[in-house]
Amino acid sequence: MSSSQPDPPPPQKPKSGARAALEFTGIPPSWFDKRPSLPSRNWLIFIAVTSSVIGYYSYDRRQSRLVREEYIARVRHLAEEPLHSLDFPRKVTVYGAKWPGDDEWDRSTRYFRKYVKPIFVAAAVDYQIIAGKRHGDLATRVANDIKSERRIALGLDPLPQPVMALPSHETPEKKRQRAMDGGIVVVGRPAFKEYMAGFRRGWTESLEKVDKEEVFARSLENDGRFDEPEAPEPTIVDSFEAEPLPTPSRLPQSRPGALFSPLNSMRAPPPPPSVPRKDPGADVLPPAQIPPQPPLLLVPFVNLVGLKLIPNMIWDFFNERHKVRAGAEAAFKLVMRETRPFVGPSHPTFASDLQSSPQTNTDLDFDKDAERFYKSSTASIPEEVEKARETYYKALVGKLATARELARGEREPSEAERNAPPPTEVELRAERLKKEMRWTEDVKGWEIVKPEAPVEWDERADGSLRVFVDPQSASFQSEVAKSS
Repeated sequence: MSSSQPDPPPPQKPKSGARAALEFTGIPPSWFDKRPSLPSRNWLIFIAVTSSVIGYYSYDRRQSRLVREEYIARVRHLAEEPLHSLDFPRKVTVYGAKWPGDDEWDRSTRYFRKYVKPIFVAAAVDYQIIAGKRHGDLATRVANDIKSERRIALGLDPLPQPVMALPSHETPEKKRQRAMDGGIVVVGRPAFKEYMAGFRRGWTESLEKVDKEEVFARSLENDGRFDEPEAPEPTIVDSFEAEPLPTPSRLPQSRPGALFSPLNSMRAPPPPPSVPRKDPGADVLPPAQIPPQPPLLLVPFVNLVGLKLIPNMIWDFFNERHKVRAGAEAAFKLVMRETRPFVGPSHPTFASDLQSSPQTNTDLDFDKDAERFYKSSTASIPEEVEKARETYYKALVGKLATARELARGEREPSEAERNAPPPTEVELRAERLKKEMRWTEDVKGWEIVKPEAPVEWDERADGSLRVFVDPQSASFQSEVAKSS
């Protein structure tokens, strides 16, 4: 019986020089025997989704870069034009406002810096940014600036004098002309509403200089928040024995020719009542027609805030090229200096040329659809302010009582009060004034930017405002045809 012998192993193929060299580096030999195979279904899904997302993101950013470079190339030649040594570059003023429902007040100015500013820089256009941190701040700033310019133009205030007289110092006429040549950039619907409100107030309200805090403090004097219970009046004793020292009440009335008394000389005559000097600006009437103003560049802007808008945020993240194009087109309009009249309510004919629709559209409807993206909680801003006011005044009663007890020495301060002294009555009054002013301004500011509020308009502004447009736009071409 013959014993079965195992089959001899198959002859191994000779190793290549590269494999032999790699095996000596420590790589496991099993790695060389593996055969490539397709990934599993889950891996295929993951690779497909990931590569699609990365590919679309890369495509969007590449298109954004190309769009920006295209518009930069179209305006770069303006920066290469020679400028006189005493001249200034073109300068614009940028206005931004707080977006309702967003705690970050500078969102609109960030949008300008990211999408509009690169074209301005390429065209050598300087800019100044003015932004409001709270609702109503921008309207107040615009109104105060206009009033200051009116007072200087009327000679009520002196011209600001430079520290050193330089050849490049601008006269008021040159500053005015430079502002007209530059323009104004308004970013977003909230900023547009506040700018128009401040514009109307600046050309309508009195030019009288008033102390805002003093006027507001007078309005709060008689509200009774700092009143205290009336103390019983002290009993008056008529007995002369109760007055150990000679006082004027025990002395006889002075008669003509009476001897001089040192007590009578102590009575100083009352000072004459001071007559407040009237500000001449109080008598200045608003002008019948507003003079020409720098043209406006209206830049659409939407700030997505809230959980409901997360899908829109994702779409915006992967479609940034649209915002880059919109910002570049807006900046290109200003750089090319082509304008048309501002379409107000009294321009129905020109408004119908802008957009053929059954309803008449004006520039006051600029970016009106953006108000749909306000957070729903912003409608309760007045109620939140009133709730904060009630909470503060409830706590104020105890703080005021503590401050008066310690000030009058009715009790000794506790250990905690020694380490952290409570506010005095004077500090509480100042704090209350500051809070009341902020609450009042917040409510007034919200009344300007809320969706239900229309854009404020002054009929005297007809013909004084203009808007930057694309030279190739149909509205601009129609205006040129009408003028010809």
